[in-house]
Order: sequence, then structure tokens, then C-alpha cells
Amino acid sequence: MAGNKWRGNPVPVSDLASAILDPVLRKRTGISVGLVQSWEEIVGPRLALNSRPEKIQWPRRLHEDDPFEPAVLVVACSGPAALHLQHETGEIIGRVNAFLGFNAVGRIRIVQKPVASVAPTRPRLRKLSDAEQSKLCGTVGKIEDEGLRASLEKLGAAIVASRK
Repeated sequence: MAGNKWRGNPVPVSDLASAILDPVLRKRTGISVGLVQSWEEIVGPRLALNSRPEKIQWPRRLHEDDPFEPAVLVVACSGPAALHLQHETGEIIGRVNAFLGFNAVGRIRIVQKPVASVAPTRPRLRKLSDAEQSKLCGTVGKIEDEGLRASLEKLGAAIVASRK
């Protein structure tokens, strides 16, 4: 029973897909599913929308005695974001190496191509009723600082409007 850990228990589909895709990705591109899934955490949300890791190119070793050389991370990036990515390559290399657990990547090669990404959309908020608006104004009305009161009123309106 110890060898079959999924028997009788529900398993997320993502775990099953990762178990199938990870060996294929490693063989074809040198990249793991974990690196692709964690790309937003590694480079940040601003760059993750316009870039993605393509592959890791490992240098050829002619003999087993050859010294280890770090690989090249190939990153696909849309045109405008390539400049931002280039300026942050040192930090990204450090984060990728920290993610992988060893000094695997020595440099980044940027390949400009369209990157299909889904930008997060803000939900459309409904208009507040007069009763909700007056209750909100009464709640934050005693705050003396006008900027703080306006910010809290805006936050409260967003919270109330997102509820059905």
C-alpha cells in the first residue's frame, strides 16, 4: 500500500498532469513544470504577463570529467517587456537559481515573440443604493482626515458593491 499513495483518495488533476508532463518537459526543454507554474512568483506579476520560460539550454559536456557550467535560460517575451526583463536579468537569475536549489542558470537569452497571456480583469461593480450609500457615509463620516475618509469610503463602496 505504501507504493500506491493515490489509491482510494481523490487526487487533483494538476498533480496527475504534472506527473505526466514533468518528464516530457525535462527531456524536451530542460524545464520543470514547477518553474513554469511559479514563473509569476519568480519574475513578478508585471513581467509574468508578457513573458514565459521557453527552455533551459545546458552546455554539452564531452566527458564526465568536464567542469560544470551553468545553463542558459531562454525566455520568450513580448517586445515592450523585453527591455524590462533585460534590466532585471541579474535578479531573475538569482531567483531562478534559488527556486531550482543550485547555480543552474548563468545567463538569460531573451527571444522576442508574442506571448499569449490573460490579463486579470476587474469585476464590474454595481451601483450602490441610496440606503447603502447613506449607511457608508454615516460609518466613515466621523473621520477627520479628508483623504483617509475618501479612501475608506471608496474601499467600503467597492466591498458593498461586490456583494450581491
